[in-house]
Amino acid sequence: MRCFLLLIIAGLLGSCSGINKVLKSKDPEYKLRMAEGYYVKKKYHFAQALFEDVMPNYRGTPEFENIYYKYAYCAYYQRDYLNAENLFKSFLEAFPNSTKAEELDYMRAYCFYKMSPKIPLDQSNTVRAMGMLQTFVNTHPNSPRNKEANELIDICRVKLEEKERLAAQLYFDLGQFRAAGVAFTSLLNTFPDSQKGDEYKLMVIKSYFKFAELSIDEKKMERFEQVISECNDFVDRFPDSNLVKEVESYISLSNNNIKKLNNEQTKTST
Repeated sequence: MRCFLLLIIAGLLGSCSGINKVLKSKDPEYKLRMAEGYYVKKKYHFAQALFEDVMPNYRGTPEFENIYYKYAYCAYYQRDYLNAENLFKSFLEAFPNSTKAEELDYMRAYCFYKMSPKIPLDQSNTVRAMGMLQTFVNTHPNSPRNKEANELIDICRVKLEEKERLAAQLYFDLGQFRAAGVAFTSLLNTFPDSQKGDEYKLMVIKSYFKFAELSIDEKKMERFEQVISECNDFVDRFPDSNLVKEVESYISLSNNNIKKLNNEQTKTST
């Protein structure tokens, strides 16, 4: 095991020594050949350093476009997506008529998709990815990449929906039922075509029912009436849902509470 580690360390030191020798060379053609070789071997860190070093020598030449193209991809392959996106953008600005323009326009959006974090975290990059992917589809209607772009948009949308659902559920779990009702309503409005729309609407009903139960007596009547209104809206919007029976139970419970409140008010007034 120790010998194996020593061999690895020796290999790394040898590689670093090799790249340093190339960088010290005064021959840009030699450096470019070495950069291409490292790129083919997927040694992107070394290739990136050499491409960057020779760029000033090739600016304005036919080779410069390909150098910049591979230089940008070196960042991408090292998972430096923020830098890669910026380099892809710079490439498009420098070579707007390149045959690679459509590809790199897509890769810009894809970099933001790759930077999209786990659901609990800030989803700014997810939103940015969706917007850029949609723009790509709109501006390249015949691109073979559109199928994948639309699939990625759907993945991003599901992620955003789940983040909003978790936030709404947290309000409910913490007993902040009015806020939960508002949050689940917002979730349903933001994602009206969601396959879980009836589930979100049921959570609206549950939230407002709990809120009504915990309200002071003077507010209970109108809040149970709101629950019934939400239930009726559910039946109108999701008549074939398998949750309709549960919703109807909330109508019955709310009506019973209203009757009870009316009876108490009658007793008080006599």
